[in-house]
Amino acid sequence: MNAIPKFLLQTALVGAIFAALPASALGQVATAQVSAPPVSGPPVFGQWLGQGGSKSMQRYSPSAEVNTATFKKLKVLWTRPSVDKLYTDAFPDLSPSAYLRGMPTIVDGVAYVSNGIGLIEAFDAATGVTKWVQTPLPVDLRRAAAESARSVEYWSDGKDKRVVTIRGKFLNALDAETGKPAPGFGDNGSVYVGWATQEDFSYSGTNGPLIVGDVIVVGGRGGVKVGGGSGDSGDRWEGHSDDVRGYDVRTGHLLWTFHVVPQPGEPGFESWQSDAWKSSGAQGAWSPMSADEALGIVYVPLSAPPMYYGGHRKGDNLFGSSLVALDAKTGKRVWHFQMVHHDLWDYDLAAPPVLADLVVDGRPIKSVIQAGKTGFLYVFDRATGTPVWPIEERPVPQSDIPGEHTSPTQPFPSKPPAFDQQGVTLADLASFTPETAKEAQATAAKYRLGPLFTPPSLITETSLGTLASPGVWGSGNWNTGAFDPETGRYYAVARTKPTVYGLIKAPDPAASTAYIIPKPVVPGKPAPVAPGAPKPDGYDHGGLPLVPPTSSGLPIIKPPYGRITAYDMNKGDKLWTIANGDDPQIRANPALKGAKFPPTGIASRVPLIVTKSLLLVPDGSSVVWDTAGYDGPAKLSAYDKSTGALVGQVPMPAGATTSPVSYQTAAGQRIVVAVSSSAKGASWIAYGLK
Repeated sequence: MNAIPKFLLQTALVGAIFAALPASALGQVATAQVSAPPVSGPPVFGQWLGQGGSKSMQRYSPSAEVNTATFKKLKVLWTRPSVDKLYTDAFPDLSPSAYLRGMPTIVDGVAYVSNGIGLIEAFDAATGVTKWVQTPLPVDLRRAAAESARSVEYWSDGKDKRVVTIRGKFLNALDAETGKPAPGFGDNGSVYVGWATQEDFSYSGTNGPLIVGDVIVVGGRGGVKVGGGSGDSGDRWEGHSDDVRGYDVRTGHLLWTFHVVPQPGEPGFESWQSDAWKSSGAQGAWSPMSADEALGIVYVPLSAPPMYYGGHRKGDNLFGSSLVALDAKTGKRVWHFQMVHHDLWDYDLAAPPVLADLVVDGRPIKSVIQAGKTGFLYVFDRATGTPVWPIEERPVPQSDIPGEHTSPTQPFPSKPPAFDQQGVTLADLASFTPETAKEAQATAAKYRLGPLFTPPSLITETSLGTLASPGVWGSGNWNTGAFDPETGRYYAVARTKPTVYGLIKAPDPAASTAYIIPKPVVPGKPAPVAPGAPKPDGYDHGGLPLVPPTSSGLPIIKPPYGRITAYDMNKGDKLWTIANGDDPQIRANPALKGAKFPPTGIASRVPLIVTKSLLLVPDGSSVVWDTAGYDGPAKLSAYDKSTGALVGQVPMPAGATTSPVSYQTAAGQRIVVAVSSSAKGASWIAYGLK
């Protein structure tokens, strides 16, 4: 018999331990009631729902107590570990991941959050004092494996109040008042949402569900097959897709399924030639969704097919890299738009669709704004899918890899202009000094350069592949985008980091594709980091070769490497762009001694929110995959949302892994953010004036 890990044994027993604790041990306190607002629609004063503050995913808070005059007076009011003290006291060797994704949902003065091991905790939103923690069900090996979900959903019909989340392969519903399993929901409050078969794939729904009316909408990030192929990254070309599904919020019964890879007879099936649809999926809705409850539509951004070579999956490959609008009650497709045809770059839709009411040329438009990894904002009428401004199919470079069939055109929005660098040319190379400019040119000469959508290329004696920007993690990711409903402005955060797309012919005839990445990159020992400096990137989590620095250790392309861009979305115009931070390691590089240059920005995946007068932007954490960030002391920065001018900064103990959450309580405004350090672990930290 295999030994069962101590954590699994402890988790199986924790229910009995908690059952013996008195109510006082769970920190039961009277909670100040701010309001009893509805739980859908636009942002509401005193609450914060899911990742975006509301189902519109605007990341907007109407709270105004913290403003340009008071921001510098912020102080830390309380901190809360990623796992409640009750768990760590019972199990001292419990070691949750440092990558804490959980963002609190705030309703009626109570915060509900997925903790570091994916269980729900409820605490007083003003004080951080525990109200209840989820008592785990008896577990087996499949149930025990879990990590924090980005958000939890709150639902109420006026009498019944529920908190819903995904933990591992299970959809769980809890009574919001007690934390006990919701009566009548599935098997003791739990519904299995993993795959019934395909045991060589691993379902994960860390993004959390979305409730629209009485329907819980569940996505997933898709899976790649384990084993088979050549033993190298050829295994990444086959996968299992996570279909989008709707469940009854009261019973947990499956109501509908939307196939993210169309099945025979369904619209879009013709976009997969031969039988590629059977094994080349690996698509899912891993990023945040949004919903218009008045229209009854949920907006689902979908990921890409298995990447980099697509000779075995000819066609546009719907619904890969597409925004799909679904009827929330039936799961029927209302409309869709594919941002990248026959995706070879992993330019999936990782950013949330943001719902915005605009006035364009005097015409009111209920729109949805989708940021892409491409660096574009795609804007549609959210009822019909009609582009607000024309989106043109333009010719793009074609592949010269044998067997590849690149799409001849790709969609280019006419407005707004891009929020990040697109493509790599000689003019884009870094030129801090004449000497470092020559180094950048020498490094770039090893690669194929070109405009956006230049396809992957073969590694040869004279080329190491295609150097492309945006890179595989894109410009727009889960952290991108905040919308101010008062001004009609959208704020995009981006990082500029190219990727090398270089392929070789698969040496193993059993490989599942003809061309593969040579080998996954193995993490190496990180370079020493000066105190207070952002930790450098470790490796590309997608298994792609890192872009080497120049011989002086500098980036190959021009800064800024992190930026914030403001748009007037009523006009489709860019208003301003600022560098997000300044990288002290670049500035301290000996090759740049005496050189003068503006702030460089930092290539981290920082999230942001907008309030009545401020943009709140924390430094990113280095524990987030394939991103520069801070493992130690960091900052929460505030910018004037009208001009982009820096208002002030307050210290954080480490970089952030979530966007801030801002809400009002009877005791004052609170700003809560998850911070994570590989050395010290993760916690939530709350700021306020009093």
